[in-house]
Amino acid sequence: MSTIRFPGETPDYRQARDRLLQAEIELSRKTEEVAALRRDLPLGGKVTQDYVFATDKGTVRLSELFGDKKTLVFYSFMYGPQVKAPCPMCTSFLDALDRQAQHITQRVALAVVAKSPIARIREFANSRGWTTLRLVSSADTTYQRDYHGEDDKADQWPMMNVLSKTDGGIHHFWGSEMLYAKLPPGQESRHIDTMWPLWNVLDLTPEGRGDHWHPALRYER
Repeated sequence: MSTIRFPGETPDYRQARDRLLQAEIELSRKTEEVAALRRDLPLGGKVTQDYVFATDKGTVRLSELFGDKKTLVFYSFMYGPQVKAPCPMCTSFLDALDRQAQHITQRVALAVVAKSPIARIREFANSRGWTTLRLVSSADTTYQRDYHGEDDKADQWPMMNVLSKTDGGIHHFWGSEMLYAKLPPGQESRHIDTMWPLWNVLDLTPEGRGDHWHPALRYER
């Protein structure tokens, strides 16, 4: 398998590590197979309205969020007007995404939408040091409800949607539907985990991600 060796490793360690390496190679192959299936999806349903979102500089239409790109990656952030604070899990994800946005937007457009008023969203973003993410408010639209970032009780959900813009208009391409899928007992949806550094780093460690630990908005120092 691998030709490298680490100081002090035992034959038992190497044997177990080689088994794991084979599994990692297979996982990488399967990940690419899934990515290929995703890329081969036909266009989904046409977006029937050019939603108007609030920004801290006025309003912007959905079509304008694409800029000069053909693809928009659009994350629904769980921060509704009725909650005291935004979702800590979403916040952890967006902490990382903010620093990657400058790279992602070389290829595709990227934006984050929440139901709270834009001033409230911006205030929280400033407290986190987010400087790169494009943030919009869906407060006066049905976008969140239409694209499963909100349920019929007005509860917010962390939905990632990918939209495509063609000469025929804007179409839905992909959504993180594992959030809503019926899964085997004990299996979490992990619908955006492949995009989230936190869990990928912790999965490399002996402690793992833990059964009950979740990120918080603040930690004691």
